[in-house]
Amino acid sequence: MNAPQPRLRKAAAQKPQGGEKRKLPASLSRNAPLVPVDSAGGQALAAVIAILTFLAALCAGGAELISASSAQWRSEIAREVTIQIRPNPQRSIDDDVARAVALARQAPGVEEAQPFTKEESERLLEPWLGTGLDFNDLPVPRLIVIKLKEDERPDFAPLKQSLQKEVPGATLDDHALWVSRLSTMANTIIATGVFLVTLVLIAAGLAVIFATRGAMAGNKEVVEVLHFVGANDDFIAKEFQRRFFRLGLRGSAIGAGGALVLIIVLGLITRSWRASPAGDQIEALFGAFSISWTGYLVVILIALLVALITGIVSRLTVRRFLNGNG
Repeated sequence: MNAPQPRLRKAAAQKPQGGEKRKLPASLSRNAPLVPVDSAGGQALAAVIAILTFLAALCAGGAELISASSAQWRSEIAREVTIQIRPNPQRSIDDDVARAVALARQAPGVEEAQPFTKEESERLLEPWLGTGLDFNDLPVPRLIVIKLKEDERPDFAPLKQSLQKEVPGATLDDHALWVSRLSTMANTIIATGVFLVTLVLIAAGLAVIFATRGAMAGNKEVVEVLHFVGANDDFIAKEFQRRFFRLGLRGSAIGAGGALVLIIVLGLITRSWRASPAGDQIEALFGAFSISWTGYLVVILIALLVALITGIVSRLTVRRFLNGNG
């Protein structure tokens, strides 16, 4: 499409009337950019990119928060084993608890075995049954929490056999089912976050495609003049890429910055609630409700990725548009 257009030849052959020379359009002045980014369309695209980056950063930050919290839960649960002893009218439950504690402390890999008192076991039922109840007539099981040594997963088969033989009614739970469920939940949430981030990036790419085609249609005469003076398609595509990359970088920086500010504010709010019951529950689920440095790095990378997508997609769209109208 480097050959002059017929209407440009005709226009070049015509002489201006009255001997007066008209000024060049503002878009063709020496210092004017080929693609003005401060136009209404450019500002609207920057706002769309900022919103999409904000949503993508929140999804990524939330997925990182859930991943870190899940890893902490699994680490804590994996280091604990619970022995439950059901009351037996023909046996002394206190003696059974003492014997189970002794067997647990003799097992390899055990760092500590701590039995729950009768009152502590009853308090575990208060969230479901309420307070102020007399539990003497209820067969409330007694619990023994076993804390394992760091990075050790001993074989509990000998301990289970000893408990079955010497403490009837005692069961041992290594929490493997809960660890598996936590892993499944965390992986599902992370996969959902990645899927949502991918959708947002696709939406940003589509928005850039439509904005680029609109800019090409609005600057069609400018493009024809550039071809007339010898500019090739690659030069024009690079100009669009450079302008749209700057626009995308500005919008993505605003969106990512807004997401980081929101995450920091939510962390400060949850820390101020730490003394309340609701704050304790939130902290138990999500920790301090703050992302790690990895989370901040992921948000920054998403902002850069959105800017790169904006520039690359605009370049490809311009080349396709020029080839289709060549």
